[in-house]
Amino acid sequence: QVQLVESGGGLVQPGGSLRLSCAASGSIGSISVMGWYRQAPGKERELVATFGSGGVANYADSVKGRFTISRDNTKTTAYLQMNRLKPEDTAVYYCNWRTWGLVTYWGQGIQVTVSS
Repeated sequence: QVQLVESGGGLVQPGGSLRLSCAASGSIGSISVMGWYRQAPGKERELVATFGSGGVANYADSVKGRFTISRDNTKTTAYLQMNRLKPEDTAVYYCNWRTWGLVTYWGQGIQVTVSS
């Protein structure tokens, strides 16, 4: 099956940075929106950031000014640059892509832990 694969997670101290990457294991067609979600322990999955085809980025209030969503020039890889990380950013982060045909693909999730 076609799958989105995340990488770049791990353990980081408060105030540190990580960059998550997301790439498809196969062809999934033309992508209209790339996004990142996260799910913290005991909480529902929430939207972190999206990047639309028009180049408009949107962020959750909790990460504005600290996180940046982007994609490479080939539009085959999505990134989430996370700076000034806080313990409350600890979660499993999921890549999410939507095609112009309104098909949605999810990554398997990658752990980000912010702790001393």
